[in-house]
Amino acid sequence: MSELTARPVAFYLPQFHPIPENDEWWGPGFTEWTNTAKARPRFPGHDQPHLPADLGFYDLRLPEAREAQSALAEQYGVEAFCYWHYWFGAGQRILERPFAEVVASGSPSVSFCLGWANQSWTGVWHDAADRVLREQRYLGAEDDQAHFDAIVAAFRDDRYLRVDGRPVFYVFRPEELPDAAAFVDRWQKMARDAGLDGLYLVAEVSDLLGTGPRYRAVEADGFDAGVYVRLPARRTRATLARMRVLRKLGGPEVYPYAVEPSLWDPVHAERWLQPSVYPNWDNTPRSGRRGLVLTGSSPERFEENVRTAAATLTDRRPDERLLWIKSWNEWAEGNYLEPDLEHGHGWLAALRAGLTPQGPGHG
Repeated sequence: MSELTARPVAFYLPQFHPIPENDEWWGPGFTEWTNTAKARPRFPGHDQPHLPADLGFYDLRLPEAREAQSALAEQYGVEAFCYWHYWFGAGQRILERPFAEVVASGSPSVSFCLGWANQSWTGVWHDAADRVLREQRYLGAEDDQAHFDAIVAAFRDDRYLRVDGRPVFYVFRPEELPDAAAFVDRWQKMARDAGLDGLYLVAEVSDLLGTGPRYRAVEADGFDAGVYVRLPARRTRATLARMRVLRKLGGPEVYPYAVEPSLWDPVHAERWLQPSVYPNWDNTPRSGRRGLVLTGSSPERFEENVRTAAATLTDRRPDERLLWIKSWNEWAEGNYLEPDLEHGHGWLAALRAGLTPQGPGHG
């Protein structure tokens, strides 16, 4: 296979195994499969549920499940999984078992990095947004050191995703850090003190519906890169009018899946931004009538968006051509690459095709 035009990194949700906290909050045996399997259409033409094919309703406590995911990722050119990582302060963690076992066992072989999901857990996933389950706290330099010490073994792993030799660490909500610049300085110093060459720190620049980013100070605060995260939603007068009607009827927000080069204009404008791309989005399995749905997505349309997003990276150094995929396995948000009953391996094949060089002088 020809060398790919970008380095695809897929966000990875470690939610697919029972834990005591979820048993308490949502009932015995709850995992993301619970929401995924019980989903039902909420308006005419709404495609639900989306169900897994080859991998089935896997349990991430099983090494065989993780091996099968790795094999698929490597077959289709996914370079790394970005595992969502939870640290609420004072050593309080959740869902850490799958990643801890990946590091401890040395298997599977697919590369990985960590994305700190620094946000309080609420019932928003389950149409209960006012219910705070686990509060995100920022407790200062000593807690940062404890956090770093808890994950530094992963940074040293040969499989860890690197840019210029530096482990990649992704911050989900940089705008919620009390002092983002101080955070960057502390984490870079801790990395150097630990014998690393520093970290490649990445900040999410969230602009989900194109109304303006939540965080703009990537360069000022010292991050190495930002990732521009925007849903491929077509928001015209007609689609907004239809959405308002559905909302009045008690339905979710609904927009057509957009295939538009302008979605990545900010990435073209700012060299420190990297693109992200979605195969689809539908979080009604989690959020019910408060959810948001994209309609009309397909592997073919996803492939076109992948190719367009990757083109924004052609003038970057090869090491920094990171293309972030949302996501590998967010089944209850409707964004996943894993095989499903409708498209089989279609999403994965579209990703690979969209990243395969075309035309003379390539390959």
